[in-house]
Amino acid sequence: MNRIVELRKTKRISQIELADILGWKQARLSNYENSRRTASLDDSRAIVNALNTLGVDCTLDDVFPPADEETDKEKAA
Repeated sequence: MNRIVELRKTKRISQIELADILGWKQARLSNYENSRRTASLDDSRAIVNALNTLGVDCTLDDVFPPADEETDKEKAA
């Protein structure tokens, strides 16, 4: 699980805008956002850097929370 969509939407960044910054096609970003594909570490870092460039103050752990944090959030929901 990742928080790309949630963080992107906090700053009203479109999927197309983020994909353009990354130099990717929208479909690639969509696959990562919907967990159809898992981003490599390099791609994960690129996503975080692009979000920060667009004004989202985030870290790698904010966008891609460690597995134990995901479990805790799911239990709380």
